[in-house]
Amino acid sequence: MDTIRLYRSTIGKKAVMAVTGAVLFLYVVVHMLGNLLIFTGPGALDAYGKFLRDVNVVWPTRFGLLIAVALHFVAAYQLTAKARKARGRYEHRRPVQGSYAARTMRWGGVIIGLFVVYHLLDLTVGVANPHGVHGEIHANVVADFQHWYVVLVYTVAVVALGFHLRHGVWSATRTLGVVTSRTIGLAVAVVICAGFLSVPFAVFTGLVS
Repeated sequence: MDTIRLYRSTIGKKAVMAVTGAVLFLYVVVHMLGNLLIFTGPGALDAYGKFLRDVNVVWPTRFGLLIAVALHFVAAYQLTAKARKARGRYEHRRPVQGSYAARTMRWGGVIIGLFVVYHLLDLTVGVANPHGVHGEIHANVVADFQHWYVVLVYTVAVVALGFHLRHGVWSATRTLGVVTSRTIGLAVAVVICAGFLSVPFAVFTGLVS
């Protein structure tokens, strides 16, 4: 009962968002590092994908991520609804002006969610990929990012992720009792964006083929 009561509170929901956000952030970092293997040679990325399948971590990871995303989304939705209800009680209260990243967390989350669906259809299922051969990750990535519109979609999604991380890292650490500055959130966002965007632009410019 204490656990349920805690979750129903604002701090409980923020804690759920912080913990699930940390899980998703860890996956983002690992995923980015995996992507960077494309710079080590044509076979490295394919071998990495085969290794993940051989040790049977792909589906457990997907299942865990699905739970984390669901909890993160529900907590965010409930916090938003709670905040709107509270604002309705104080119609003349001056609105609080947060950072641009904080004000765009909601639509950023929507963009990221839509991109994840496209990304799965593209590089996991293969139906949206110009090459679309299972196991040939390097060839699929190269086939994708030779097209400017795919690079553009990927860039918009990564930038949205950067804004999300910029505010999310700072907010999550504060919720969990760790004192950090907004500069750390910005630095994390820049590193993640640079890591992810290096791949499509390297392919598009011919540095990777």
